[in-house]
Amino acid sequence: MNIVKDLNGTTLTIALEGRLDTTTAPAANKELETLGNVENLIWDFEKLTYISSAGIRVLLIAQKAMNRKGGSMKVINSNEDVKEVFDVTGCYEVFTIE
Repeated sequence: MNIVKDLNGTTLTIALEGRLDTTTAPAANKELETLGNVENLIWDFEKLTYISSAGIRVLLIAQKAMNRKGGSMKVINSNEDVKEVFDVTGCYEVFTIE
């Protein structure tokens, strides 16, 4: 998995490429250790091909961190396979997914 971060003011965009699963989730989780003054977190999944329950857990941890800070989080550009996982797991009720 490839991770590209872009900090623009207080908005952090994390773009993931490849698979977010048990093997790669720790690397994605590590990105959450340095949220600093981030008020808006955007996960860009344009190049994400797969997400597992371990990946969903990363998103839950991120959402919890942003809620504690009073910030916001959203997921953008998911492909149909990833959207199907979100649908089956009820993620549309937990996350802002565009």
